[in-house]
Amino acid sequence: MGVIKVAALQMCSGTEPEKNAETMERLVRQAAREGASYVQTPEMTGSLQRNRDALRAVLRDEEADIIAVTAKKLAAELNIHVHVGSTAIARADGKIANRGLLFGPDGRKLATYDKIHMFDVDLDNGESWRESAAYEPGKQACVIDLAFGKLGFAICYDLRFPHLFRTEAVAGAEILTVPAAFTRQTGEAHWHVLLRARAIENGAFVIAAAQGGLHEDGRETYGHSLIIDPWGRILAEGPDAGEAVVVAEIDPAEVRSVRAKIPNLKNARDFNLDILPALAKGGVTV
Repeated sequence: MGVIKVAALQMCSGTEPEKNAETMERLVRQAAREGASYVQTPEMTGSLQRNRDALRAVLRDEEADIIAVTAKKLAAELNIHVHVGSTAIARADGKIANRGLLFGPDGRKLATYDKIHMFDVDLDNGESWRESAAYEPGKQACVIDLAFGKLGFAICYDLRFPHLFRTEAVAGAEILTVPAAFTRQTGEAHWHVLLRARAIENGAFVIAAAQGGLHEDGRETYGHSLIIDPWGRILAEGPDAGEAVVVAEIDPAEVRSVRAKIPNLKNARDFNLDILPALAKGGVTV
């Protein structure tokens, strides 16, 4: 297909899905006016809400979820791919999915991805997160062959698990997606370097739409939505906070070129690991 224009939407989602859907629609329409044929929203587009009971009160199943319904409508109307980076979806078993959804230019749902790795951490600044207390982790990675290239899926904390991206790249993914709501503390330390590393080590484009700013529920996210090329160069970047439409042109042919120059995906070899015994002083085994 050649060169296409893609967009990463940066948001500062609040707690009310209806308001967030309005913001998403406005930004998707802006991206389409700027020529983007693929538009990605950030993680938790529909609601960033720490209070689990309040979150459950606004949850809907996929068919009734306002973010999914709005994205489907926009994809068909604007004749573009709309990728909801993720939103909270009520599962039939009563659990919650942190779910990404991709809609094609005819409005059909093309792919679903549930976040696999749960953000269960205690940070130095006192923040404590237990994503697994509310969300059911996904079990299925996903690569889809689209007209403009093969797309691989991930969400936020998945970024710290490089084998997920390597598996998708080996399966042919040329564009890796990482919609996120990175905390400010972890984002300042690791966001850019991890995203660039995933692009470099897999010879793939990376598109990462991010939440950015101080949210209604009190959390603060890092922003800096990024589009990165297979050589690890940043093609476009959002601000540290607030809304933005981050746009860049990409050419999947660059993936083939970079992978030919550094064929590490082909050169990987299986190996065994030996766990050697500790040595005492003087080099004697103990």
